[in-house]
This record gives sequence, structure tokens and C-alpha cells, in this order.
Amino acid sequence: MKLARLNDQPEIFQSLQGEGASIGTPAVFVRLYGCNLSCVWCDTAYAWDGAVAPIDISAREVAAWVRRWATRRVVLTGGEPLLQQSELVRLLDQLPGWFAEVETNGTVIPKAELAGRIGQFNVSPKLMGSGNCCALRQEVLTWYGTEVPDRAWFKFVVDTEDELREVESLAKTCRLERSRIILMPQAKTMLELETRRLQVAKWCIQSGFRFSDRLQMTLWGEKKGV
Repeated sequence: MKLARLNDQPEIFQSLQGEGASIGTPAVFVRLYGCNLSCVWCDTAYAWDGAVAPIDISAREVAAWVRRWATRRVVLTGGEPLLQQSELVRLLDQLPGWFAEVETNGTVIPKAELAGRIGQFNVSPKLMGSGNCCALRQEVLTWYGTEVPDRAWFKFVVDTEDELREVESLAKTCRLERSRIILMPQAKTMLELETRRLQVAKWCIQSGFRFSDRLQMTLWGEKKGV
């Protein structure tokens, strides 16, 4: 497996889920290296931009790291973890009984052998403000919304009313259940979060979408690996 490098070690750590449907839940995080997008506001660009070399490590070794903690929930994040599906299958085979979440940008459909092992898909499609060209794949979002509707949540980073309207359009086009759509303010710093969260909360109240804070920033600021 290729994992992000942090403090010259593979980025594997125990913390609280900071975003989305399971916010506040203790889990072990495994950050995989590599992404097929390049968001202008990405707060983990070191996991894909080549500035820091990844760490090559076997799935068995990763599982041994993960089992250091008593928590039985693992969050597979990145980068885009679904670029390493075969390795994820090998890893989860080493973690029987663990509940697995995957953080994905919604451009890749998981293969059946992996999809059956995932308890929760945190799908975060990238809107116009991400700076990506052609980042949205409606057929992939429709797959998540119709094939695994009880296991998929859709988390959108929003900053403008145009992006809010974009979410509304995708919900209809891709048949996404509104109760499973989450809006989260775009922020890389606490100042940005404090400036933008109230407006996003108001949009959620008006639209019926759920709101997600960024708990990891509230607790630890801009520190990584926590």
C-alpha cells in the first residue's frame, strides 16, 4: 500500500471522526496516498501532490498498526483511497469485525469485493469552487445513491449560493436522498471556519440538508495526524 507520510511515519492515528454523519465517533484513521483530483483548497495536499514521498507498506503491516488501539472502527481516507482497492480488500481481510468507513470524492465506483466490506461511504463530490475540471461524475454519484443508499452519505463542501444550487441540482439528477446530504463550510483555517459556518448552517435550515462542522479544526486547529 502507499500511505501518506507524516513525521516520517505512515499516517495512521486514533482520533474522533471530525466531519460528516459519524462526527465525534472514535476511530483509527489510515491516510492513503494519491488522488485523481487536485482541489485548490485541499488541506491534505501532501497526500497526493508529490511534495512528500509516500510510504510503501504492506496491508498486513498497516493492520498491525491499526490494531494497536481498542477502537473497532477504521476510516480509510486520502487522497482518494479507492485508487488502491485491491490493497484495501487485503487490509480489511486483516481486520475482521471492524467497521470501515471510506472517504471518497465520488469519482470511482468500488468493486463488489470491496463494497461488501465497507460499512459507510462518505462521498464528497467536488463542486465548481474546488478548481477541478470535470470532477463530477453523475453516473458514479447515482450508483452510490441507488446501489448502496443505506450506506452512503453525501458531504458537500460549499462556500457560495451557486454551489448550494449545484447541490440541489445533483440531488435531483443523481437521485440522492436529501436526508443523507450534508453541507460543510469550506475552510482551511479556524478564521475561515468561523467566518463561513453560520451561513452554511442557515442554508441547511432553509434547504433541509444536514450541517457538518469541522470538529478536528475546532479541537486541534490546523495540526495534522490528530
